[in-house]
Amino acid sequence: MSAAARPRRDTGSGGVLVLGTCAGLVPVVLLVSALGGAVLARHRAETAADLAALAAADVVVGRAVGDPCERARRVLTAHGADDAGCAVAGDGSVLVAATVRAPGLAGRLGPARARARAGQASGAPPGTASP
Repeated sequence: MSAAARPRRDTGSGGVLVLGTCAGLVPVVLLVSALGGAVLARHRAETAADLAALAAADVVVGRAVGDPCERARRVLTAHGADDAGCAVAGDGSVLVAATVRAPGLAGRLGPARARARAGQASGAPPGTASP
């Protein structure tokens, strides 16, 4: 049989194709995972800041006792967030800032940050419920 008449064999080409596909997919999967971790951290920071601001506002309007910022810190800690600031404004509102460290590779980008404000409706005197 001549060299031209022999059947061509592609032995091993499937393995090379699988390795090439995996080499291309691994970075994509890592990137999607990192982005998912960053989004998750951002949502956790937003939720923690919202709940902490509401808890602190309860103290400011008289529904709860204690220090508004201490109450906000406790809520942030309970939700896995770090306190990045708390301020009680003269209009009866509270501004709370929270940070959450993202898991995995997304953590190298820095913490997710969120702020929330809660309190009296404008025009309502402190200690009264707004309609």
